[in-house]
Amino acid sequence: MFYYFDQYYLYLVIPATIIALIAQLNVKSAFNKYSKIYNYRGYTGYEIARRILDQNGLFDVRIEKVSGSLTDHFDPTAKVVRLSDTVYNSTSVAAIGVASHEVGHAIQHNVGYFPIKIRMAIVPITNIGSSLAIPLAIMGLIFGSNLLVNVGIWLFLVVVFFQLVTLPVEFNASSRALKTIREDNILESKEEYNGAKRMLQAAALTYVAALIVAIANLLRLIALANRNSRD
Repeated sequence: MFYYFDQYYLYLVIPATIIALIAQLNVKSAFNKYSKIYNYRGYTGYEIARRILDQNGLFDVRIEKVSGSLTDHFDPTAKVVRLSDTVYNSTSVAAIGVASHEVGHAIQHNVGYFPIKIRMAIVPITNIGSSLAIPLAIMGLIFGSNLLVNVGIWLFLVVVFFQLVTLPVEFNASSRALKTIREDNILESKEEYNGAKRMLQAAALTYVAALIVAIANLLRLIALANRNSRD
């Protein structure tokens, strides 16, 4: 069994993980590149985030500064857009793109964007699945329990579904961000706009990579279960 365990890990999980690492390096490279290009009008990430929130009537959504780089996110439970050190006071086109993207998530929640409702609804079981699915399945394989194996697979299927639903959520947030940047003339030149666009495209690929990793792990569990049932 362990021979096949290693075989599936080698041919499925490791290649997917490499893809994910490349995607992470790509987004960091893009951020570093476009963090050195500053918008002509001198807007900061905070100013753009506040401006777009107010334009959409989201006066009750606060903006906070958080430590780190690329730690930006929207917290729907606290109604807070959190911008990292490298975005909050930065006037780079990368910062404008990231700040606009996070505000896009706030707008999604406000308008009731359906995919984000689904993602929020399955967060609890996804958290359980991401931590217990693989251990349960492996324990089932070791002790010959089909029940544990099947529970692990079904839990991990939820993780895959979560990653799948995340794609339209993230792509839509970026689309909203770029549309606002373009229609409100936030970035003056085509070079500035293209920089923000490429930054967001690189970030989007990390979510595609995360889905690939999740699918690879699911296929690995299914393959192990099929192998175990034949033994």
